[in-house]
Amino acid sequence: MTLKKRMIMILAVAVIVGGFYGVGQLGWSVQTEKTEAEEEAEDSLFGHRETLYLWYADETLTDYLNSVAVSYSEYQKEVRVIPVYTPGMEYLETINQASLQTEEVPDLYIVSNDSLEKAYLAGLACEVELPEGVLSMTDMLPQSAVRAVTYHDKQIGYPFYYETSCLLYNRTYLEDWARAQIEAERDQALAEDAQEQADNGDVEEEIQEAQVQEEITEEDVQAKVEATIPQTIDEILAFADVYDAPEQVEAIFKWDVSDIFYNYFIVGKYMDVGGENGDNADSIHIYNESAIRALRVYQNLNQFFSIDTKEISYDGVLQDFLDGKIVYTVATSDALSKLENAREEGGFSYEYGVSRVPDVSGELESASLSVTQCVAVNGYSTKKQMANDFAVYLTQYNTEDLYGRTGKLPVHSDGKPYDDPGAAAFLEEYARSVPMPKMIETSNFWVELEIAFAKIWEGEDANDELKALSEQIMGQVLGETYTEEYIDVPLSVEEEDEEILGEEESGEE
Repeated sequence: MTLKKRMIMILAVAVIVGGFYGVGQLGWSVQTEKTEAEEEAEDSLFGHRETLYLWYADETLTDYLNSVAVSYSEYQKEVRVIPVYTPGMEYLETINQASLQTEEVPDLYIVSNDSLEKAYLAGLACEVELPEGVLSMTDMLPQSAVRAVTYHDKQIGYPFYYETSCLLYNRTYLEDWARAQIEAERDQALAEDAQEQADNGDVEEEIQEAQVQEEITEEDVQAKVEATIPQTIDEILAFADVYDAPEQVEAIFKWDVSDIFYNYFIVGKYMDVGGENGDNADSIHIYNESAIRALRVYQNLNQFFSIDTKEISYDGVLQDFLDGKIVYTVATSDALSKLENAREEGGFSYEYGVSRVPDVSGELESASLSVTQCVAVNGYSTKKQMANDFAVYLTQYNTEDLYGRTGKLPVHSDGKPYDDPGAAAFLEEYARSVPMPKMIETSNFWVELEIAFAKIWEGEDANDELKALSEQIMGQVLGETYTEEYIDVPLSVEEEDEEILGEEESGEE
């Protein structure tokens, strides 16, 4: 799901805390592998069993959750778990209804971390109670996962799986380029050596013997590729200057500049929305010099990689990558399964690689945005400890199959899928990512930031746009008009050169 769609869902439930108690009855569907007769037969065999209802809104989880429910019932025979698939925009509202108006209360449910404040304030999420003998989250999970489920120093959910963005690249193209570069470098070295020998009066036979080339090994090629993977956007630009692209390549670097989820790494290191855990309304720092400079770099990229914000889409970019039209892009983890499926179907004939998103420049760092799907225990459940026990089982044990069956990367895993370098790169990026904040007051921040990015990409002043955005968000949080003190950020020498270049190119057009 794109961040744009997620924001629509968040705004749709923004009134939950104030308006839960007057809602009418809505429907939901139970997805389970057993019939009622089979459940009664098992009860007669094992005696009475307690029932836990696990709610979720992503249909791709259905088969996986049913299988986990079955395995848990075999492990914990006095408990059965019934997964309940509940689609719809008003997910939390529907959970609240069921909690107040039915006997089949959702004991636990899967929800994104940015909705945890709403859930907690509505009584739908409570502080987790780790079973005895289970390590604390801080001892076993990435800090980004712990921060995602922490609200006012309480852990109110179990991290389950996540989404973040990484740099995706066509490794076949880089290997071909690396091999050609090694050959060219050796030819140059041999030519210089031959010239030196000739100048020294060596005979022709000795010169020819010296010109015998060593075979280029696979290790040489791979080492060159690793050295070529960009650590900064500047390195992508430098590569674009020297790369002799195959005919089918239409862009060296292309990504969905219309979606903030793929843009946020540009400013992620320099924007604070809610503090470390995204729950502190007193810690909002949007307008600052580093963020302004980072956005200027972003704006200048439009001179090198002309991308129409109105025409671009993530699915379109990923298809271009599959077709071999792009060398580098920014992608989310869903790309891994899509690439492998396309390979199996004969629609993708290249090798690819994944690495952390590049830094903005040698001086400006980057940080991706991440969303963590969590398992929350319902505050209205009368079986909280039982629900906690199953939540630990679901999120911390046998999660290796989650990716293979759903395409989703688990937060906790002892092996698969992280034996795969691509998945391992996403986990590394997730560990250093910025979790989506939980604050209701700033729920529209991402939509407004996306609008600001679009304006800056099209040429509006980065300083002015960021200042206006900060004043809007701070005004919402404080409930009164807020004015930022203007920050004068002179253009660097590089930025001045790029601005002149952009004006010259515009004049030529």
